[in-house]
Amino acid sequence: MANVKLSPRELDIVCNADLILTKNNIIAKVYDLFGSLSEYNVSTADQFLTEEIKNISPKISKGENYEGLPWVMLDYPRYFTANDVFAIRTYFWWGNFFSITLHVKGKFQQQFQINNFKSENSDWYLCCNEVEWQHHFRENNFKLLNEFSDEEIRKLIFIKLAKKIPLNQWDDVETFLKKAFVTILNGFNKD
Repeated sequence: MANVKLSPRELDIVCNADLILTKNNIIAKVYDLFGSLSEYNVSTADQFLTEEIKNISPKISKGENYEGLPWVMLDYPRYFTANDVFAIRTYFWWGNFFSITLHVKGKFQQQFQINNFKSENSDWYLCCNEVEWQHHFRENNFKLLNEFSDEEIRKLIFIKLAKKIPLNQWDDVETFLKKAFVTILNGFNKD
């Protein structure tokens, strides 16, 4: 028979509707923030993007179970095919952080000027994982960009550059994400 008994702590939590209502309110605020950011991102990125990318509108998604915790993400710009990826993903992960990630692969990877970016942005992380769809910042997924040699970077089959801000800096998140977004766009060759 299944163990369906609750611990005293679990019983307190299941009886407290306010906990879930507060969580839902926080997620709604993240949605509002990402909605505002998507408008900023569209207007800011306009001069950097090709028509094929500009024609794809921003997308906000959410889920309840990235490593057991709720998440919300904004993808804009976003362009995904089997061989080519261009996305800037803004991510909220409950209990962890907000992050912003540039994900490029294929023809877009060739356009990104990582050496220019590397020399000016020592607080950014580069994905060292062969799996593209992980978002955590543990050492088996991200290392500081300046810890990579040029040779290691040349061998990457995709580039994921990311930066995060802890949730206890909530009031600084919007400014952090806007500044990081512009930094990412400035890493591209505009020719």
